[in-house]
Parts: sequence; structure tokens; C-alpha cells
Amino acid sequence: MKKVIESKKLPKAIGPYSPAVLINDLLFTSGQIAIDEKTLAVQGNTEEQTLHALKNIHLLLLEAGLTKSSILKLNVYVTDLKKFEDVNKAFQTFFEGHVFPARTTIEVSGLPLGAKVEIDCMASRK
Repeated sequence: MKKVIESKKLPKAIGPYSPAVLINDLLFTSGQIAIDEKTLAVQGNTEEQTLHALKNIHLLLLEAGLTKSSILKLNVYVTDLKKFEDVNKAFQTFFEGHVFPARTTIEVSGLPLGAKVEIDCMASRK
């Protein structure tokens, strides 16, 4: 049975979708951007936005009873692939002391609210 996962620490979804869906032992998140919870604006450079998006994913993981170690795969969408090293820096900070998950990074022409980075996640209880 599917269960919608939300966090009161995150703003409501900006469209008709669930922030995350848990089915059996798997969690799938919608794309997370660096949206400020108070102003609903996106701010920061690529590294800061990447770290913020990862923290948003972490909040959803916690709501589902999961941890960073539960992450199997992340898809990262960036508007400028020349900022790839900034994405890597944020990943090193966020996953310090953890095994890095599998990852795909794709350059896109645009993201919601002018974000520079959007990340979605697949995680597992096992």
C-alpha cells in the first residue's frame, strides 16, 4: 500500500504531486529544490542549493523512518554542468562518514522557481 510522506518543516508542494511516496520498503521523493520555508524563494549558489535540497530530502527520509544511509540513488538536475564540482562539494559535506549513493547528474535548461539544482531520491528500508 502506498503512503504519502510529507514534512511540516517543508513548504507544501508547488503542484499536484506528493513530496514523497512510501511503498513497502521503498521511498521515492519528488524533486527537491532549495526553497526557503518562510519566503518560498530559492536562494544561494549551486553548492548551497544542492546542500539545501539534500537537507529537504533528509527531512522526508526522517518522516518515513529512514536515514541518509537508506538512500540508494539520487538524480541531480542542474542548470549549469560547469558547476559540477560545487555539487560534488555539497555531496561530500552532506554524506560525510556515509557511503555515497548511486547518482546521475543531468544538465537541464530550467528548473522550478529559477532553482539551479533539483534532486530526487530513491531510498530503502533494507
